[in-house]
Amino acid sequence: MVTCKETRAAIIALHKNAFTGKDIVATKIAPKSTIYRFIKNFKERGSILVKKASGRPRKSSKRQDRLLKRIQLRDRSATSAELAQEWQQAGVSASARTVRRRLLEDGLVSRRAAKKPLLSKKNIRDRLIFCRKYSEWTAEDWGKVIFSDEAPFRRKLSRIVR
Repeated sequence: MVTCKETRAAIIALHKNAFTGKDIVATKIAPKSTIYRFIKNFKERGSILVKKASGRPRKSSKRQDRLLKRIQLRDRSATSAELAQEWQQAGVSASARTVRRRLLEDGLVSRRAAKKPLLSKKNIRDRLIFCRKYSEWTAEDWGKVIFSDEAPFRRKLSRIVR
């Protein structure tokens, strides 16, 4: 359970004023286990401050994380390696994996870009002929046409790796 500094201070103040753990629990400031844990920690450390979390410190601050997000939104097709290089120029030394982790924390998930098939010269010419042939048609004429494409086909999908 997360408790605010004021609650911790109130529990310790009552403890210093010779209140027993049972008496403090009766005030219903916090759950029994929380109260006893605070008293125990206060006796061991002499302070109500929460201990610093263990583990490796983050390589980047929240401000630097926001900068990375702006860099990524500017060029959405950039890979994580490219973003890491650009971020390094801004003063943060981090790996491509760290970049992916930070973007994921910000809700930016990597996706595979959809690639549309390119038009050949013949396709372009045929489209132009079609457009010129039917340029005089009205909306009513087009309303009589049924468009359907039932031809399945597969394309190779290229990946943008982040």
